[in-house]
Amino acid sequence: MEGYIQQRKTEMLQLIEKLVNIDSGSYVKKGIDEIGRILQKKYEEIGFVVEVKTEAKYGNHLVIRHEHSLHPKIILVAHMDTVFPEGTVKKRPFQMKGSRAYGPGVVDMKSSLVELLYAMKALVHCGSNACENVQIILNGDEEIGSPSSRELIEEQSMGKEYALIMEPARKDGSLVTARRGGGRYKLIIKGKAAHSGIEPEKGRSAIEELAYKIIQLHNLTNHEQGISVNVGIISGGSSVNTISDNAVAHIDIRITEKEQAQELEKKIKRICANTEVRGTEIQLEGAISRPPMEYNEQTEKLLHIIQEVGEEIGLHVHNTATGGGGDASFTSATGVPTVDGLGPVGGNAHSKEEYIEIDTLTERTILLAKTIERLSR
Repeated sequence: MEGYIQQRKTEMLQLIEKLVNIDSGSYVKKGIDEIGRILQKKYEEIGFVVEVKTEAKYGNHLVIRHEHSLHPKIILVAHMDTVFPEGTVKKRPFQMKGSRAYGPGVVDMKSSLVELLYAMKALVHCGSNACENVQIILNGDEEIGSPSSRELIEEQSMGKEYALIMEPARKDGSLVTARRGGGRYKLIIKGKAAHSGIEPEKGRSAIEELAYKIIQLHNLTNHEQGISVNVGIISGGSSVNTISDNAVAHIDIRITEKEQAQELEKKIKRICANTEVRGTEIQLEGAISRPPMEYNEQTEKLLHIIQEVGEEIGLHVHNTATGGGGDASFTSATGVPTVDGLGPVGGNAHSKEEYIEIDTLTERTILLAKTIERLSR
């Protein structure tokens, strides 16, 4: 198996280049669907059946399993969308410099899509029945919180024994065994406009009300408990000499434990239920929508299996926690032991300097294929 994968390093890089050079930001549906069609053909060529879940607004999702698969125990999840807007590829297409490859989405996570495909190709080539033990979800909206694919992922997770999520490994090669959960809120405040010089007493400042709310919301942050509330974007007002009749805040929420969500939501709603500035009105939209991926005994057991496989191929596998969200939260919340970060090693995701370490592409593909084999025994 190792030889098969190592001999296809150039082939894998060529497919990564092809995928990277397709704009597939979360709202570039045509690009996501093009990537889906390319991968659908590749999987069908090696005996897999691909069901396309058509979406009107977002990219389509693919549900993939081997034609002889009956009751697969392993779910694998990878996403086809990126954070980059249409036109990014034209400005900075795929390129290789030394030991690294660069390009929009190269690490998050187009290289993972190729790794996953070639792990399946290797299992098929070697005649391993393990290829029949996987259910693969390729979704098209992970970067915006998986609004249309969350239900699909949770549904397909039911009855599974293991979940392997294909986000990239960390810069030091670590797998991810815990992620913070979270959500987004939008706070809309309406006031009453008035000239700030002639008749300010007639105005009701939405910006002033928002200032009170920002302080109260930020006071909910508790770093020791892993809770953070951040008002990241604000806007409001029409001119410097006008009492503002409108203000808007966008709020990011992060939690570490599932039980924190309900109490934190109560506190946010309580803050926004009343106004400090008489005559202003508040509208709150949003929710804590992504549960945390918590490190537990089941996760630890799965991690140890992957580490044992790593040792067999000369790869020392470590683990870490991250504050970022991901689809691993959904599989973990359904009770399936979940490990994330099984993609190649890289870094600087979501930036112009995004890269993968080229040499880790084949070693991580070998690790993935052999892990699937071990879990299928």
